[in-house]
Amino acid sequence: MFFRVLKKDQIPTFIEGLAVDYEVIAPIAKGLAYVFAPVTCGARVVLDYPTTIVPPTAYFLKPKEALLRYNSADGEVVETVKDDRKRILFGVHPCDLNAILMTDKVFLGDYEDPYYKARRESTLIVGVSCTPRQSCVCHMFGANEVLQGYDLYLTDIGDAYFVQCSSVEGAQLLDTLVETREATAEDTRALQKHVARFRQTLGEAPDTTQIPLLFDARYDEELWEEIGSRCLSCGACSAVCPTCYCFDIVDELDANGVTGSRVRCWDSCLNSQFAEVAGGHDFRPTRASRVRHRFYHKFWAYPARYGKTMCVGCGRCYTACKVGINPSRVVAALQGDVGEGEA
Repeated sequence: MFFRVLKKDQIPTFIEGLAVDYEVIAPIAKGLAYVFAPVTCGARVVLDYPTTIVPPTAYFLKPKEALLRYNSADGEVVETVKDDRKRILFGVHPCDLNAILMTDKVFLGDYEDPYYKARRESTLIVGVSCTPRQSCVCHMFGANEVLQGYDLYLTDIGDAYFVQCSSVEGAQLLDTLVETREATAEDTRALQKHVARFRQTLGEAPDTTQIPLLFDARYDEELWEEIGSRCLSCGACSAVCPTCYCFDIVDELDANGVTGSRVRCWDSCLNSQFAEVAGGHDFRPTRASRVRHRFYHKFWAYPARYGKTMCVGCGRCYTACKVGINPSRVVAALQGDVGEGEA
């Protein structure tokens, strides 16, 4: 890894240069919120955004995609062409970078998903430092910093960005498209000051190493009934969560009744029919059982397999939830730090 300093006024030029050969996906304003969207004009990009509505993982695991086409008359099955266009995700926060690395473990692990893999391998990532919001608890789950998973990482040091280059391709693009300079000792001190301010803003990180054991011990708590009584089973939290990846597979028949597509689409374990099987039995028939399952997947099942809590503390679910269910408050309630009605 090596380091460069890039003036902020060079960012639009950099993005427009990248857009010549890549599809650039970057944060832009949409009303009062922000979204990741394709851009060709660098001036539209907002790098000091608080967070986006939907995380950038949606560009690797799409909300809806056709896996194959079929013809029921002759039995022909044709796999759809994988999306491997050259793409750059620009301006990704540390929490979302950590979320992408978590999702990689699932879709690039023992059984590789070819559709996810094609998009992942053809995408470069440019990360960017952020300013925590009140709803951010990334430090609680160790997602406030990231040491891998990006090609370039930009840290705000005033009128410039301190750029960490971790891939040859990313470094070549930087040196080819814009003017940079080597980082000096003064730049390094500015970087260290930014990191110190960031940590101070978040405060001291609580000890979360015992969370899986905590969930082990409190599976039958009345807390789940209380949370379930509030949960609307709307799935909004799943739709905006950067680490949720539940999906359904459905066949969509064309109007001719002969040909059609097999489609993968986002789903949520909070939906009332998610755990229903053939014959009508539902393994999680109540809202309490479904909301408990979601939390146990995040804080017990995923850590048991991969050694890390499956939450990056981005605050999107809490913001999207109409009844204010907050993962960090739920954990605090299980620990006895707050009352159950405050979770």
